[in-house]
Amino acid sequence: MSERLLQILIDSFPKMLIPGLTMTIPLTAIAFTFAMIIAVAAAMVQYAKIPVLTQLCRFYIWIFRGTPLLVQLFVVFYGLPDLGIRMDPFPAAVLVFSLNEGAYCAETVRAALEAVPEGQMEAGYCAGMSYMQTMRRIILPQAMRTAFPPLSNSLIAMVKDTSLAANITVVEMFRASEQINARVYEPLALYIEVGLIYLLFSTVLTWLQRAGEKKLGAYEKQEV
Repeated sequence: MSERLLQILIDSFPKMLIPGLTMTIPLTAIAFTFAMIIAVAAAMVQYAKIPVLTQLCRFYIWIFRGTPLLVQLFVVFYGLPDLGIRMDPFPAAVLVFSLNEGAYCAETVRAALEAVPEGQMEAGYCAGMSYMQTMRRIILPQAMRTAFPPLSNSLIAMVKDTSLAANITVVEMFRASEQINARVYEPLALYIEVGLIYLLFSTVLTWLQRAGEKKLGAYEKQEV
């Protein structure tokens, strides 16, 4: 490795890490929070088998799971202005990532809800609880414990998927690496470096996931 390349990598590291901390992580956190709200709502509607709403949820899930995330970003950011709807890059990215991830997580939560024994709902009714009280106090806590590992995987995947936001001019880590590369033209080294930063973020989240799974496992043993 030449001295010039080493200096470029040293100089570029904070220029990519800072957008990661100030743009990539906030984008992921905000979008995933909204995605979970959408997912739980859509999953509960399907679990309750509310006729019209169930069909609407399935249609939404079908659309967002069946089309590429990059296409969705382009439709919202570049396509909607034709209808007079203009959004700044960051809110557009939050909207698309929330809807896209919400569709995938909705199926995860729905499957977790259906994995809870039917007798749990009957037990709630016998205890004098309403449907919503039973869902909130008995069904959902059990379902979310089951759904925790796949939802954690979805969160880790979203961190990496945020690199697609560079295509709608969101200055996150990958966009920052492109801007640096445009000046110094060292694509191999710079893209490996930004890849390692993504790997660092994913590794931290993986450690947190394992810690969460251990805590949930210990909690379940206490219940038994």
